[in-house]
Amino acid sequence: MTTDLLIAVILDGIFAAVAAIGFAVISNPPRKAIPVCAILAAVGHGLRYFLINHLGLDISTASLFAAFSIGLLSLWFADRIHCPAEVFAFPSLLPMIPGMFAYKTILGLMKFLTDTTGAGQTPEAIASILRNGLTTLFVLFALVLGVALPIFLFHKRSYMMTRLFRPKRRNRARAAQ
Repeated sequence: MTTDLLIAVILDGIFAAVAAIGFAVISNPPRKAIPVCAILAAVGHGLRYFLINHLGLDISTASLFAAFSIGLLSLWFADRIHCPAEVFAFPSLLPMIPGMFAYKTILGLMKFLTDTTGAGQTPEAIASILRNGLTTLFVLFALVLGVALPIFLFHKRSYMMTRLFRPKRRNRARAAQ
């Protein structure tokens, strides 16, 4: 791995971390969760960048692996910080939403709808709508599937991680009686 690729992966992770902090602050999580969201976004986005640019994976497959890693790490952090895994996972995924593909889909749709002359741009606009729209849908599906799989696979562990203090409270109430 070259140093240029390593620097690019690190910079990509830093920019994703900044975006994740912004998204996390909007949802008002506990303060201890905000740095975790930044770390998860940096790891996930950096991994996706590495998989696309070094291994040559397509954006949907790379997004699936990155979201899966975010899902696994969010379960691990949920155990350490005693917050639900979703508090970390969803703000960390938001920087990976394919905004440029969605924008190009809408732009192609606008070109298609405003082409009154029929000058031959209609097939290109339809191709742009389909290519970018399907890419957007597949990446979004990969993000949802990737982050949901660890939570579903380790459901009992995920559920128990967020309920760690509940049995202790019951025991204290019984001891006081």
